[in-house]
Parts: sequence; C-alpha cells; structure tokens
Amino acid sequence: MGIKEVIQRRRTIKSFKEETINRDDVMSWLEAASYAPNHRMNEPWEILFLGPETRAKLNHKTDLGGAPIALAVLSKPASKQLERDENVMAVSCFIQNFMLLAEEAGAGVFWSSIGAQPQNRELLGAVDGAEVVGVLGVGYPAEIPALKPRTPIADKVTEMP
Repeated sequence: MGIKEVIQRRRTIKSFKEETINRDDVMSWLEAASYAPNHRMNEPWEILFLGPETRAKLNHKTDLGGAPIALAVLSKPASKQLERDENVMAVSCFIQNFMLLAEEAGAGVFWSSIGAQPQNRELLGAVDGAEVVGVLGVGYPAEIPALKPRTPIADKVTEMP
C-alpha cells in the first residue's frame, strides 16, 4: 500500500476491539514517527503510556473508545512563543506519522484533546510550559467510520503576487 492510500484511508477510530496490541509494534511506530520534521532537531515529544489509574482519572467520556493502549504525547516547554509553536507543530507531525504507521499495520488511533484541560495537564505532568498535544487511544478498530467529504483543495488555494 502506498503512502497516498494510507493517508486517504486513515480515520479517527472511536471504537476498538478488546484484542491486545503488540507493545513492540507500538514502540516501532513511535520510533519511526520520531523522524518527523522538528526545528533544530530538538525532538520535542515526550510519550507517556497511561495505566488504568491515570486513564480513569482522565475521565474521557468513551474511555478513548475502549482502546487497549492509551498514550499522552507532550511537547516540551519553550522559553519563547515561537519555539513553543515550533515544538507543538513538530509534535503534531510526530503524531500524524504515528497514526499513519498504525493505519498501515491495520490498527487505528483516536486522537483526543482531553489532555489540554487544566486538571488533566496537571495529572499528566504538563507543567512549566509543556503542552499536552494529544491523548491517543491505540488498538484495532471495531468499526471504521465512513469517509467524510473533503473540500476540493482548489477551494483552499490562493495565488499570491
């Protein structure tokens, strides 16, 4: 399967099978995802594997679709707003890479912003300027949502002089 097909097939998975997912596979996807572009090669991502106690305290309304693995991906603190923005962008690329690798392997990911809530930032240790870019549920999809229509890209393009 080519990268274009993987990108177009990827969906946000909201319901997962109970089937466990191989931790070594997840680690392999995380390793490959780390080749995401990042400014000054500062690799600003930090990954937290969330156990049942932390997951329960996050109190996500669907428990991340019942995914067998839950991760939080944080962006390291920065001293300037530009560096903070660059870090968050790099971590977002890291997460997208991870999601595409999971898709290619037949797994799926639910990306939640629940970590941005103040009580969850504290729970996940996002202090002193760190950002929780996403809380991810990872597993094998129980169902795959249908493709949602996209705006033609030509409608999003502006020619500048």
